[in-house]
Amino acid sequence: MPEVRAPRRRRRLAFLSAAVAGPTLVVGAVLAPSAHAAPADDIRINEVVTTGSVNDSIELYNEGPVAVDVSGWILKDDNNGSKYAIAAGTTLAPGAFRAFDVHNAFGLGSADKARLYLPDGTTLVDSFGWSSHSNPSWSRCPDGTGAFGAAPVTLGTANACGGDNGGTTPAAWPGGSSVTTADAADVFGQDVSGLYQEKDVMWGAQNSGKLWRLVPDGSGGWKPDAANGWTAGKSLRFPGGSGTPDSEGVTLTGAGSPGGVFVASERNGDASGTSRLSVLRYDVSGSGTTLAATREWNLTSDLPPVGSNLGFEGITWIPDTYLTSSGFKDESTGSAYDPNRYGGHTGGVFFVGVEGTGKVYGYVLQDSGAYTRVASIDSGMAGVMELQWEPQASRLWVVCDDTCDGQHRTMKVDASGTFATTAVYDRPSGMPNLNNEGFSVSGADACVSGSKPVYWADDSNDGGHALRKGSITC
Repeated sequence: MPEVRAPRRRRRLAFLSAAVAGPTLVVGAVLAPSAHAAPADDIRINEVVTTGSVNDSIELYNEGPVAVDVSGWILKDDNNGSKYAIAAGTTLAPGAFRAFDVHNAFGLGSADKARLYLPDGTTLVDSFGWSSHSNPSWSRCPDGTGAFGAAPVTLGTANACGGDNGGTTPAAWPGGSSVTTADAADVFGQDVSGLYQEKDVMWGAQNSGKLWRLVPDGSGGWKPDAANGWTAGKSLRFPGGSGTPDSEGVTLTGAGSPGGVFVASERNGDASGTSRLSVLRYDVSGSGTTLAATREWNLTSDLPPVGSNLGFEGITWIPDTYLTSSGFKDESTGSAYDPNRYGGHTGGVFFVGVEGTGKVYGYVLQDSGAYTRVASIDSGMAGVMELQWEPQASRLWVVCDDTCDGQHRTMKVDASGTFATTAVYDRPSGMPNLNNEGFSVSGADACVSGSKPVYWADDSNDGGHALRKGSITC
């Protein structure tokens, strides 16, 4: 059957030409809505990513004034036999962005197309073609109406049309340029991800469903605790003792480890093809070598879908005292954050970072198992691999890995009550572009001559070392 281009509902240019070398834009006209259908021509292909950690992703954007139900709409590449059907119940609100990971249906090549169809599979809504891989993203500027060009990855949020990563120019690392290894050779292997320092203890999350308790090694680095069953790390399980959490991030609350160690997991390793975006709490006081979570907050249904290996990577906890004193706005109410609205909830808000979209979300996790999303933050980076709250400076560190050349950002609550970027930093000049998925900042008690240690976890275990040490100014 020949491809059908639906008639226009309202005036629109037939084609937009991209004034950049490489990609060519083909914008299809769109369907006139019936009395019961939302205007299809308000839905645009807005961003395409073909390379990097979030490759084979297509973002849609609703530039119109009403919500559009895109259930059953079909995404294709240049092959009519390749089809990705959008899940039932998927609606784009006015001004909303939604990224779809299509790699299980088809791959996006170096010379290819992204095409959007109505559920009939023949009525073309929009399409974009290119002749070279994204570097790192093909993005419309302005969103929804502009030409496609090379830009940073901003899947799930507004495109970075300012010419750099979110319009903020990186600065040199705010500390020493040298970086040294902080573990003995070949101790941990690959997949060490999240880090959290609790005075003289370093907690480490490993993707294989393992939690480490590390202690100082006497030379400025860390080694596994040899006591209470921690020698080889402890295996993690979901509540009830089942499954293998893909443990990516770790944090503590103001109660320290006696209040539980909290782990962010993106899936069950025993069902690795399915997302399970969870925060898990563990009692670490015993001597057994396996830990079953005492509580799980499964947040999957509350968040935009991502690939099963592109979910939660980082987690940190920020106390209510900072949030209330800074005028933080609760997105669930649209007014100032009031901890008294919620039951027992550890006295703070958990912030989780998503690799596939570069978004950060804040959640009140109640002791009862209930949860409320109170923040949705655009990090301005291609992906978020780690989050770390630094009480001494009252700032949130947001960290990317080698996908972003090891970029770090800091954020604080601004005058509008939302977290905003305060600085963007390149990695230390003495550190290669490693696959750092973990980052930890020492406390104020570690400051010596205006400097204190920071640590990174290299997921790839380059050179047989998973941990590295650097410094920042206090």
